Amino acid sequence: MTTPKLVIFDFDGTLADTYGWFLSILDDAIARFRLYKPGPDEVEAMRGLSARQVMTRMKVRPWKLPAIVRHTRREKLKAAATTQLFDGIPDLLRDLRAAGIKVVIVSSDTTESVRQVLQREGIEVDMLNCGASIHGKTAKFKKVLKAMGVDAKDAVSVGDEIRDIDAAKPIGMRAGAVSWGYTLPEALAKHNPAYLFKDVADMRRILLGQ
Repeated sequence: MTTPKLVIFDFDGTLADTYGWFLSILDDAIARFRLYKPGPDEVEAMRGLSARQVMTRMKVRPWKLPAIVRHTRREKLKAAATTQLFDGIPDLLRDLRAAGIKVVIVSSDTTESVRQVLQREGIEVDMLNCGASIHGKTAKFKKVLKAMGVDAKDAVSVGDEIRDIDAAKPIGMRAGAVSWGYTLPEALAKHNPAYLFKDVADMRRILLGQ
């Protein structure tokens, strides 16, 4: 592939190892918002679904969604001090920028939560654009491309959910998906990402040509 001028990363499940944290708050959120409680096997099976399908399965009413998102973001901020990036991610982000590739994070998380983790690791990026709605990443991507002065064909998005792939395609941006995040790799593959990274070394090889 041609080396991209810009890589837009998702945060949770892509750069940061937060699936365990998600499971740790799940029961409380279910009780608090009176959602459907899935069994352990169902939780694993839902990793093969889209965000919209997961919300349907858990009986998330549209009017409850803003409160659920606010609650989740507050809990995530509390956990920022202990949130870890996946092995190899800090060096990858530094090396991308050292190679002249712009690095941006677009996340549904809060800016403060993401910034705390990056600062603790001593990592700088070119832009944070956080607070994306469940299906609002396409608009975020467009704003980032304009702000960075990069055409969609020269950028790559990297995420761990089906919605991340779906958000990139309408604007002609290549979508990469990671196999270690929230969504199972076989489910991601069905949505035809341009790249399905098996590990961080694979992502380094493809994005940096190393």
